[in-house]
Amino acid sequence: MSHTVHPYSHRLGIIRDWKSRWFGMKDKYRDFLKSDILIREYLAKRLKGSFVSDVEIERGEKSFRIILKTSRPGVIIGKSGEGATKLKNDILSFVARKKIETGGEFKLDIEEVRSPESNASIVAQMVSEQLEKRMPFRRIMKQTVEKVMANRDVKGVKIYLGGRLGGAEMARSEELKKGQIPLQTFRADIDFAREKAIMPYGVIGIKVWIYKGEVFSSGNTVK
Repeated sequence: MSHTVHPYSHRLGIIRDWKSRWFGMKDKYRDFLKSDILIREYLAKRLKGSFVSDVEIERGEKSFRIILKTSRPGVIIGKSGEGATKLKNDILSFVARKKIETGGEFKLDIEEVRSPESNASIVAQMVSEQLEKRMPFRRIMKQTVEKVMANRDVKGVKIYLGGRLGGAEMARSEELKKGQIPLQTFRADIDFAREKAIMPYGVIGIKVWIYKGEVFSSGNTVK
């Protein structure tokens, strides 16, 4: 029997790095894992619609750093940095409220995603946004696949939707694929994301796979 594995965890230590990086702190694993999950859930809710692709967390003995990767940095940073300052204060008040240990100086870095159409998380959010605007799901899938494949660095894409598609009484699933998606190849650079569209008649699940070529050494992707 085959076993479905998350494409990100499948490649950890091979071509992927951890999204939470802790330095010299092994004794508080349980507390830090819980706090990282709470921070990610809070940011996902707080920054909905800002197209945040990744939230990376770095902890040291005297530092705590959050790196937000987004295709809309201007929306988060705001006019003359007001948005970033407010977000930083909101995170600190959330951390204090939940009694999360930060351990020293807190830093918030906002990085821009240069190619949003080749980022699975942002593509999934774009699909979710369009579904919530009540656009026909087949048209969304077709247009999104074409938009993603128009990028030079993308070799394959697959989009899966599951739920009461088109408001139908019975839930079903649809998927659309173009190009290659070699899920079993460790060196294959596959970006994967899950998202959900909250509709008046229920939730539609979204999965996106984007294949960007094979990685043979650090920083070198063979197209």
